[in-house]
Amino acid sequence: MYAIIETGGKQYKVQAGDVIFVEKLSANEGDSITFDRVLAVSGDNGLNAGSPLVAGATVTGKVEKHVKGEKVIVYKYKPKKNYHRKQGHRQPYTKVTIEAIKA
Repeated sequence: MYAIIETGGKQYKVQAGDVIFVEKLSANEGDSITFDRVLAVSGDNGLNAGSPLVAGATVTGKVEKHVKGEKVIVYKYKPKKNYHRKQGHRQPYTKVTIEAIKA
């Protein structure tokens, strides 16, 4: 059984036991979190796609920890004008372990 959920403006295909990295959530480490924006659920009865959401479907997970992604370098440069700026960015993510899918 798998589900397609939406969180942080992105969509993820998840199964029970999967570990995913989502955009940072405002939950503490060890907390249980429920994703209620379920777009589709596939089980024994086939695929149940919502329009846009599947009614009554939820996916529960456990927040493992908060991490940062790889550093991305942003470099601005204008030729012949003595202008250049270098800036780094590390996107914050939340590591979530999927526990159950309820459809």
